[in-house]
Amino acid sequence: MADKYVALPQGRSERDLDAAIRKFTAILGEQYVLTKGEHLAPYMKVMMAVDEKQHAPSAVLLASTVEEVQAVVRVCNEHRIPVWTISTGRNFGYGSAAPGERGQVVLDLRRMNKILHVDPDLCTALVEPGVTYQQLYDYIQEKKLPLMLSFPAPSAIAGPVGNTMDRGVGYTPYGEHFLMQCGMEVVLADGQVLRTGMGSIPGDKAWQVFKWGYGPTLDGMFTQSNYGICTKMGFWLMPKPPVFKPFAIKFDNEADIGDIVEMLRPLRIAQVIPNAVVIAGTLWEAGGANVRRADYIQTPGATPQAVIDKIKKEKGLGAWNVYAALYGTQEQVDVNWKIITQVVKASGKGTLITEEEAGGTQPFKYRAELMSGVPNLQEFGLYNWRGGGGSMWFAPVSQARGSECGKQVELATRILNKHGLDYVGEFIVGWRDMHHVIDVLYDRSNPEETQRANACFNELLDEFEKQGYGVYRVNTAFQERVAKTYGPVKRDVERRIKRALDPNGILAPGKSGIRI
Repeated sequence: MADKYVALPQGRSERDLDAAIRKFTAILGEQYVLTKGEHLAPYMKVMMAVDEKQHAPSAVLLASTVEEVQAVVRVCNEHRIPVWTISTGRNFGYGSAAPGERGQVVLDLRRMNKILHVDPDLCTALVEPGVTYQQLYDYIQEKKLPLMLSFPAPSAIAGPVGNTMDRGVGYTPYGEHFLMQCGMEVVLADGQVLRTGMGSIPGDKAWQVFKWGYGPTLDGMFTQSNYGICTKMGFWLMPKPPVFKPFAIKFDNEADIGDIVEMLRPLRIAQVIPNAVVIAGTLWEAGGANVRRADYIQTPGATPQAVIDKIKKEKGLGAWNVYAALYGTQEQVDVNWKIITQVVKASGKGTLITEEEAGGTQPFKYRAELMSGVPNLQEFGLYNWRGGGGSMWFAPVSQARGSECGKQVELATRILNKHGLDYVGEFIVGWRDMHHVIDVLYDRSNPEETQRANACFNELLDEFEKQGYGVYRVNTAFQERVAKTYGPVKRDVERRIKRALDPNGILAPGKSGIRI
């Protein structure tokens, strides 16, 4: 077995997999069915603090059409082969392209990369799962369409279908990506094709403009789940405004974080600031400015505050660095800018920084690009802070209240420092919610540090849960653990839906803790 396959699906023999592989090959062609170790290696690389062998696939299937996806799931049903689906596989902090469990077959949809339709009048798009944000951006630029994209920080190589299916977020007024989704095509476990919303009516033209259709609205149940495979998705695009004004507010005192949120929340709810507001800590900003820890200190463990203060001073960073933008006509922007300047001045805290004053420096430049819908990869500089390729995102959600902030920062910093790691975090203020995003960075080439990072992540989950905080996403190694946080009733309902739609449990078993 070891010579033929890197891994086998749980409970399946080599003979079972052989039979399935022959049928997959007949469907896709030999070059699109990967089983050799060197071809599977990219699908085993993880940044999580676990042994990558736990996430080794048995094979990778590269489908290019809906019909091929249908045929693949039918074979999986026949031979009870579990299949883990990815679109671009660039979800680095949450599991990358690796399957959730050892031996699962990876269904890679990157060859399904057609931009099927973009309507510049209605500001809608319909794309396949392999389409990247960079590809869609280039299309819009080439066609000179007056539209703006919204995407997460690793924008150029990620894609709208995968990010939306995992309920990711962006930095423009359209940054709540699932809210902007409109119409899905989903291949179910039995091979049937479901179109949500208006999409199931032959000849209907409202699929990308009216989300609800008739009867129960089903789109949400396919996000962060394993109930189907999304093969097309529609979503709304923002019309490009005549004026875009990004700005930053720098705060020197760490204790100001509560006052910052209290100042910003009314502006967000009233839509004076129409996009999600980022409040980034010093070390998050340092990563975005290409700072490496090794440039300042060589000793292991948590970085001393004196070193952080030195970085802050030398790079001109704040203890907290706020980023937001204004969009619209010049008159609209001028009115809202006046309100913001008055609010900041009245607070007696913070220094406003305009794009002109920032002068094209990092990290302001890449933040402005994200808020204006221009893809870039600058935030990957975070991974150079410690080096070693280890990263896990920890993202608890709370109310957008200043009283939530200080205690969360203190708790997270204490746990991270206890395990010899640094607090690298930011708050993102939505309409009424707030995400506290922490990047647990560590040296994955160091087994001892990897073990500490794993213990650290478990402790973060445990201690934040005790305080009533749940995370909204998590990497594949901890999905079962997080699912327990949400209680038995929710899990029972999810299991009943799974059994109804996927009685053989072939679609991504274990994703979000859901099994038959």
